[in-house]
Amino acid sequence: MTQSPATPLPTPTERRRLRVARSLTQTQIADRVGVTRETVRSWETGRTAPRGRKREVYARLLAELRAELPKPEPTGEQPAVDLAKSAPKGAARSAAKEPPKKERPAAVAVLEKPEPRDGQDQDHDQDPEDQDRALTPAQAFDALYTHCAPHLVRQTYLLTGRRTLARESVERAFQLAWQRWPEVAVDPDPAGWVRAAAYEYAMSPWHRLRPSHREPDAPPADADDRKLMDVLQSLPPAYRRTLLLYDGVGLDLPETAAETEASTPAAANRILHARAAVAEELPDLAVPEQLHRRLTELASAEKLDAPKSTLVRNVGEKRIRFWTRTAIAVTALIVGVTALTVRVAPTHYEPTPAPGSPISGVPPLTGPAHLTEHDLQLRRELRERLSGGPERLAPVAE
Repeated sequence: MTQSPATPLPTPTERRRLRVARSLTQTQIADRVGVTRETVRSWETGRTAPRGRKREVYARLLAELRAELPKPEPTGEQPAVDLAKSAPKGAARSAAKEPPKKERPAAVAVLEKPEPRDGQDQDHDQDPEDQDRALTPAQAFDALYTHCAPHLVRQTYLLTGRRTLARESVERAFQLAWQRWPEVAVDPDPAGWVRAAAYEYAMSPWHRLRPSHREPDAPPADADDRKLMDVLQSLPPAYRRTLLLYDGVGLDLPETAAETEASTPAAANRILHARAAVAEELPDLAVPEQLHRRLTELASAEKLDAPKSTLVRNVGEKRIRFWTRTAIAVTALIVGVTALTVRVAPTHYEPTPAPGSPISGVPPLTGPAHLTEHDLQLRRELRERLSGGPERLAPVAE
């Protein structure tokens, strides 16, 4: 008996992007599939995967969403994202006045193709899968790290305002990517995968409890850079991240909403409110192009270097080995304690003695009665009288 193969599904990032592109909520997807909202959220984050009939229904729904998406224009240029369609009426007026966004270089790592081998025709069409196989996993990871890590460290610095935390977040994100490399390697946007992991780690609220975060980090040297950094750090974390992705990195609105796990209207509102807060403190940055230029200059002004990719891979592998050995040791300890408990535990049941019950017909205990007050007084008088009399005569034998 052979088992039928599972229905193929897109990656978790692609699932979230398809849902956001159609302006659907997780609750609506859950109702159409027949599961809960928490289950859909778990599928989109990659923590769990659908199985059985739910997998087939979910795959068919994603295929319908992908078919309903508008096809790209033949010119190869993406249409400009209009925030006015996703924002309220008051915010739509301000969004309609801004000029169209210029094409920006997206912070996406492009893996270089391997050189053709000796004796191989360069003009011959080669299968893309064969080209990917020419790179080993370590080489592909190093290429992704080389293209993304320096820019990602600077972006994370704008998000957190702390240099050490920015480097640590990027290192942890790439260590997690190397740990899950089979999943990251087939992701349509591996740079976005690593960027989302770095941002999630950098924005964790547990960093506030660290002793190193009690003191603020050194501000930038330039006065304008300090003011812009102060304005960015005054924004709520969700607004700051959305603004950085849209106006700093250059993502479009659906991709920004998908990466921040928000709906398209919510992402548009966050961008408009964040721009308004920045323009209130810095009127020169009311134009989105000026804001993008200043964010790029502020990130480039910091000399933040990422460690070598080999060091990141080695540290990640050491951490994995450490936690694996720790899990094995804890498991062995639990097994030993369980075996010891089974060994010393009693093998048979010992009933507890029954509680005592009164027995009738037994005579009470007898003995000398207690002296009354009259008897005690008489005994004292006798002792006093005898003490003053003549000595007692003792018989003597002749």
